[in-house]
Amino acid sequence: MKTLGYYNGKISELEEMQVPMLDRACYFGDGIYDTALACNHKVFAIDVHLDRFFDNAKLLDFNMPITKEEMKTLLLDLVNKVDDPDLFVYWQASRGTALRSHIYPEDMIANIWVMIWPKKLQDKEKTLRLVSKEDTRKRHNHIKTINLLPAVQYATNAYRSGYDESVLYRNNKVSEGSSSNISILKDGIFYTAPCDENILPGIIRKYLLQACHYHKIPVVEEAFSLEDLKNADEIIISSSTRLCLRAHELDEKPAGGKDIETFKKLQDYIFDKFYEACK
Repeated sequence: MKTLGYYNGKISELEEMQVPMLDRACYFGDGIYDTALACNHKVFAIDVHLDRFFDNAKLLDFNMPITKEEMKTLLLDLVNKVDDPDLFVYWQASRGTALRSHIYPEDMIANIWVMIWPKKLQDKEKTLRLVSKEDTRKRHNHIKTINLLPAVQYATNAYRSGYDESVLYRNNKVSEGSSSNISILKDGIFYTAPCDENILPGIIRKYLLQACHYHKIPVVEEAFSLEDLKNADEIIISSSTRLCLRAHELDEKPAGGKDIETFKKLQDYIFDKFYEACK
């Protein structure tokens, strides 16, 4: 198969798949999701992704029709059905299927979606252009729901203006990107926002903390200001699809480029983990 779509046991090419209009994802965005890259038909960090996915399901009171281990088996089986070995893997659960009502029944069973298509890992030497935007989203950003309209607008507006990512801030404190975590290096110290309701606990962010521990780089998990971002030695963008890249521009002014050696240690650790897992 060139691409793959899966819905509650049905499998076909993506463009041939259909879902019921009464799926609550369609009219409420009532769902959760996760994404990962696969290389050589192996899904990177699948266990950590599934931990987050099922934690989110519990937080939103989803009645899951599948266990974590069964979901892992399913994903590993599906990636092997696609011809290309380098893939983008997306999966989601919607709360279920019913006539539109804000109140959902206790016995509603979640629907399981999977979408897979070819995607190469981005060149690790690429550097990014960033633009800062006030974060006007609601709370509970730590839950990876499919209600992504604000993030879609931030990302699209940045792209159409020639930027690679939006950096969101609230009360002058940096939260995250539209689809990434934002961290900085300053004076040899790694700074990253704490995992509270304002940011998604990113998988690659977790690996960055491991990398800091491995290289004995001090870590400070606290919110930093927009001014701190502008004056950082390096600005680090991490996500499951980009892994770990640095920025060279913020709001049309040069940024970072002052501690590339430390950044490369962190980046190499992440990419090495990726390729080791995908042998």
